[in-house]
Amino acid sequence: MNRVRHLPVRTRRRWLGGLVALLVGLGSGVTAAETDHGQSAPAREPLYTYTLSHQGTTTSYDESVAVACLQGIINREVPRLYVLSDKNTRPQYWLDLLSKEGRWLEGRPRVAVAGLDALVRLAGEKLKGAVIWDPAVPATLNVATTIAGVREGVVLSPELAGRYLAAWHLPVLEDLRGRFTGAETGSKKNDAYRWAFREYLAKGLCSPRLLCLFHDSWFAREKGDVGYVVTRDWAVKNRSFVFDLSPWGDEPPADDPGQRPGLDLETYRMILEETLRRSAGRHMTEMTGFFEFSKYTSEGGRVSKHEPVPTEWETVWLISPYNVYQNTSSSDCYNQSLHSQAPRAPLRQARAARAQRIENKNYLCFLMADYDSAYVLYDFLPKNWDNTDRGKLPLAWGLNPNLLDTFPDLIAYFYETASPADTFTADATAAGYFNPNRIRPEHLPLFVRHNQTYFREASMTIAPMVLDWSPPTAAVKDAYRQFAPDGFGTLVWDYHANRGDRPTPQVWKDMPILELINDANEFPGAEKTADIVANAIAQRGGGKVPAFHLFRFVWVNPAAVRDMLATLRRKHPELDFEVLDPHTFFALAQEHLERKQPSQFSVP
Repeated sequence: MNRVRHLPVRTRRRWLGGLVALLVGLGSGVTAAETDHGQSAPAREPLYTYTLSHQGTTTSYDESVAVACLQGIINREVPRLYVLSDKNTRPQYWLDLLSKEGRWLEGRPRVAVAGLDALVRLAGEKLKGAVIWDPAVPATLNVATTIAGVREGVVLSPELAGRYLAAWHLPVLEDLRGRFTGAETGSKKNDAYRWAFREYLAKGLCSPRLLCLFHDSWFAREKGDVGYVVTRDWAVKNRSFVFDLSPWGDEPPADDPGQRPGLDLETYRMILEETLRRSAGRHMTEMTGFFEFSKYTSEGGRVSKHEPVPTEWETVWLISPYNVYQNTSSSDCYNQSLHSQAPRAPLRQARAARAQRIENKNYLCFLMADYDSAYVLYDFLPKNWDNTDRGKLPLAWGLNPNLLDTFPDLIAYFYETASPADTFTADATAAGYFNPNRIRPEHLPLFVRHNQTYFREASMTIAPMVLDWSPPTAAVKDAYRQFAPDGFGTLVWDYHANRGDRPTPQVWKDMPILELINDANEFPGAEKTADIVANAIAQRGGGKVPAFHLFRFVWVNPAAVRDMLATLRRKHPELDFEVLDPHTFFALAQEHLERKQPSQFSVP
């Protein structure tokens, strides 16, 4: 069993008149002619662009930190600044696409801004000061980002502070150099996070709706890896608490080998407990970002008890009781502070099952899976969505509707360009990635409301990839039937016991429940995958038909699926099969289960 992950992933607001005029003479190219009787005309509002150099150096890393924090402040109320990259073409791809006729950035004149000086002028009075982080304690980059969001500051390395602060005439809000020595916990890293916890999270100054699990500067700055740097506009905009800690309590992390085992986990739990206390059962909390593999797992040859996939599952196991769900990989997601402000309206898609008589054959449904996190939605899905074979066979595309908070414009684009053969379902695990059995009973009503809200907006009624450590309880099934009544697929694995249970196919109060088959998730080419699919079918029912098989494929394009199906027909002519859309698939499965053995498979 494996869960593959990315390795180091309302209406348009009108601006107040005078906001643009405030920038006249600041070197950004804005003129008073761009205001109209105290209110900007939407098609004429300038969109400022800044291009990052991304040379893989500490200097370009530090520049990216400062730009991301300034962008979060500049875009906090209105979408004004769009960041591009010399190396990453995806931001330009989305800018060009979203500027086409009928899309929300159409008609926005672009004004290029060059240099940090110009960005500081663009931020104007919204920028209250600077926060200097300490490269000797990598965690202080995250602490500084937390402070910047709360206190509206720009995060600077000591080198950038020395170069710019005097000219900018900005006060230093906090200077973190030499602040954290390990005197409190024996760990400089944990001293830094616990100080930030007391000063910002525990005082209610940070958002209880968003936590950011962002890689700090450990090893990343040396490599010039800006994956979890360009995302900091989102943290700053939302005044989020930013951290980077291990979910394991039985060994110290690679970045802090001298700490007492379990110290990272203790601090992690403090953050989760306070977040739950602050949300007070009123809403769930997203945790965006992913743990650093090279710190907390055996990835890259490090000696560790833990591999990457179990660490992912342990993270979700840890956070779920605190009403926290994960948006796993969000690295390299540019401009979230801007995309999130796109016009937003309920989405529409066909949800009716096709009328069809059940025959003695194998019915297959394919979940094009793992587009449940910001990075893969932003970067991976376009690569497979643009495949010329899309639309030639029915496919379920899994994406998590909670990402409407981050990329409503991207998701709207996918819905608008879907073919009749494309259906959107939830991915892991519904509106967010969590373990539903780990949700506390008293919070299940909140859990239902949370998912109902997003499922309605995304026009979804199927949850085909419910991930958990044990089979769903009656309470969890009762919850899901309130927002995913047309289908529930589940994959169960207990990483503590290293075993999994196949769920019993059943109909729970009119909601069909089936196993999500994970055997072919890595899709090792048409030949091998065809054999894996045939073997999985043989293992489940011994060839008895009719039978229903829901398969998960990770980051595969439609052409590859078509090739696999042709190979399956050629190599396994004994298999009579048909590929169905998810609504028809689950509807026929329900009909079959209820007809076959009502007393065994149906719950009144």
